[in-house]
Amino acid sequence: MHRPSKFIFSFVSPGVDATIVLLCLQLLIFFPFYWLLTVMTDNRDSDTLTLVDNSFGRLPDHLLIEIFIRLPVSEWAQISCVKKQWASLFLGECLWQAALMRTFPSASQAKRWPGPIPQGLSKRRFAALYVGKHIFALDNDIDEIVGHTYLFLKEQLELSNMPPPSGILHGTIIDQFITCGKSRDVAHELASQIWLAVLDNLEENQHTFLLLKRLALEGDVFLPFPYSRSIKVQWRVFEKLFTDFRDCFDQADYYDVLAIAKNKFQPIPSAWIMPNPCNQLKVMKSKKIHLVMVVMMSRWLLKKKMLKRQSQNLPQAGKMRSCMQ
Repeated sequence: MHRPSKFIFSFVSPGVDATIVLLCLQLLIFFPFYWLLTVMTDNRDSDTLTLVDNSFGRLPDHLLIEIFIRLPVSEWAQISCVKKQWASLFLGECLWQAALMRTFPSASQAKRWPGPIPQGLSKRRFAALYVGKHIFALDNDIDEIVGHTYLFLKEQLELSNMPPPSGILHGTIIDQFITCGKSRDVAHELASQIWLAVLDNLEENQHTFLLLKRLALEGDVFLPFPYSRSIKVQWRVFEKLFTDFRDCFDQADYYDVLAIAKNKFQPIPSAWIMPNPCNQLKVMKSKKIHLVMVVMMSRWLLKKKMLKRQSQNLPQAGKMRSCMQ
């Protein structure tokens, strides 16, 4: 009797029957065709679509979960929009527990840690581990804590109302790493990496511009190491303001932020400095005055030339009149 290969059983999660896995693999092959059928509704018969939809509707939730967690993470948002049943699976805890065990098997051995930033449920843990692996490229015991800290800082900065001061957020991050047994130097370096990653991944919109401007205009408060933000983080705030959001400034805010940048960093890049609007206005006025003077001079020369010609023509006209008499 032919037995399934070890390759097939390598996909088996603990407690999942081999027959279910074989059925899952068959459904995985059929899934792209089902996706096309559900999307191209205008080009398919409605009865066929109903038949296919009912076939998938009979599948139990645990079987659908085994299918979904084997698909790329980038497609999960689209999959959850196909049916309400599928959307409810992504809102539940079972799918994320299965995805966590499959993608990050060592997550089951992780213990809860002390500190102000909690571990969260399976969905939160999956997102934190995914961030730690793909943004920070960490594979050690610190990856989940770094991922949770990144999510915490990003969510706090993206609050629609006034987010907490940066000093409080930075101090919370430092306390989290020190509570987990990291040294002051390691905590400061990890916090700086998280700040830089969050700043680089903020959306370019009006809220981000106002957030960066508020961070730049915050007064300097003396804090002992490692509770003061690194110079790299402060530089990145001004760099994004003067490069990505320079067109959002009005004149007063621009010079306020530029003055703070000159006090913090010496020298500042020339790319941060915009042309002075007053100087531009003076140049435009001088060019306009120069153009008016050129026009007036050309008109005066033309008039002078015409008068000269008229004066030359007068004696000749007098001679012609005398000859005619």
